[in-house]
Amino acid sequence: MAELGIDPFVAGVVLAMAVATFATKIGGLWILSRVEVSDRVEAGLSVLPGAIVVSILGPELVDGGPAEWAAAGVVAFVAWRTNRLLVALLAGLVAVVGFRALL
Repeated sequence: MAELGIDPFVAGVVLAMAVATFATKIGGLWILSRVEVSDRVEAGLSVLPGAIVVSILGPELVDGGPAEWAAAGVVAFVAWRTNRLLVALLAGLVAVVGFRALL
């Protein structure tokens, strides 16, 4: 049986990325707590998670095939019905795995 080990460099890189992500989140919250946010900015920030997901997954969908397109339909339907991005993404993940197995 092969021994599973973690390369210390890889572990360090993952830890550094986690610290950078945490610092970015805390820094953003700290800045926003000291600035008066207009309704327009608040509306823009509320749609930002969806825009980020679309910008990451959009090119993959364009290059995808029937399984990915069908899973995108599942994501759209679940997002429309639940209005919850994480639930829709999880449904899409399950759907794309299932559709790839079937198609």
